[in-house]
Amino acid sequence: MLQYRYKKGNVDLIKLGTRLGEISLRKKRILLLSEGFGAGHTQAAQALSVSLRQYYPGLTTRVIELGAFLHPTLFPWIFNAYRRTVSTKPHLYGKLYRFQYMKSLNPLTQLALHRILYSQTDEVIRQLRPDVIVCTHPFPNLVVSRLKKSGLSIPLCTVITDYDAHGTWVSSEVNRYMVSTAEVKQKLVNRGIPADRIQITGIPIHPSFWQHNNREEIRLQYGLKRMPTVLVMGGGWGLFDNDLFMDDLIKWREHIQLIICLGRNERTLQQLSNDPRFQHPHIKLLGFTKEIDKLMDVSHLLITKPGGITCTEGLVKGIPMLFYKPIPGQEEENMQYFLDQGFGEPIISGQTIDVRMRQMILEFASDQEIDGIRPSLQSNPDDNYDPRSCSQAIIELLN
Repeated sequence: MLQYRYKKGNVDLIKLGTRLGEISLRKKRILLLSEGFGAGHTQAAQALSVSLRQYYPGLTTRVIELGAFLHPTLFPWIFNAYRRTVSTKPHLYGKLYRFQYMKSLNPLTQLALHRILYSQTDEVIRQLRPDVIVCTHPFPNLVVSRLKKSGLSIPLCTVITDYDAHGTWVSSEVNRYMVSTAEVKQKLVNRGIPADRIQITGIPIHPSFWQHNNREEIRLQYGLKRMPTVLVMGGGWGLFDNDLFMDDLIKWREHIQLIICLGRNERTLQQLSNDPRFQHPHIKLLGFTKEIDKLMDVSHLLITKPGGITCTEGLVKGIPMLFYKPIPGQEEENMQYFLDQGFGEPIISGQTIDVRMRQMILEFASDQEIDGIRPSLQSNPDDNYDPRSCSQAIIELLN
């Protein structure tokens, strides 16, 4: 049996032993369920957890990657298999994505998913006793929805972490959907979700991305120079598997500073560190870091795969983006949204990189204040997003 311990906080209450008294004195609890299929889903849950406690100190939150929590041995293998498939056979993943795009998983598949991988979810919920459940991945969303059909009365809030609405997100048992745009809301309405259950909040990101950091202090911290700077992310998902892309990028290293983030991909980090092409004072190779917000503040261009969370972070920071090889499916939809809004462009060939690098160099030459150089976005992202919207929507549901 799963066990979870918590502090009741009042000895007299324990002696009294009445559940009514316990509920009246304890803090409200929000359980955030995610999965590790890509970092974005759990990042969204963690961002919400921090934001909720920041804006509403009277809450307690708990983030769980549900599958890994229930099956700590099995699920890492599943995650690795998923990553290999996405990285090496993206077209296969795209076909599966499009095949299921307009419909939810059928009842038999949902039952199998629940019985094989998530059969103890009701026990987790029973022991944690949340007042609201928030899901940032379709699998926990489906499982909790099944439990609600069987009598679970806890409100369910579902956060869609992309600029699209795949059919696997759809369930009539969800009490509140939180989505990125009006277009995503309309897609859910077209799939039968009542409009009054859908709230346009934007995708939740960590509150640190709404703060402005001191650029000089960041440069000193990371040993960076005051020059045009490009932040490159996505090494864990095949961004550096293409030698031509790397050659097109690093040939500008005499004029452009490169910050290359490899995340937890230690193998690629070691390979690049040993590669003479990357042993240059204008190239900074980084592993996992929790300070992407700071690195964006000192960068003037972001090169990334178009994941929903990373693109939203870049949008809030006002940094133009170049998108590299989107995974067929949600990343293509994410990229299309940002292209339509004028927030970025796809890397079609090495010429795309060349044009953008020349532009940055010319802008630097015409303006001695490099901190003021950031190619204009077509609209102000601050007009579109309120960092409190996601948390407020959950609090409304809690109340």
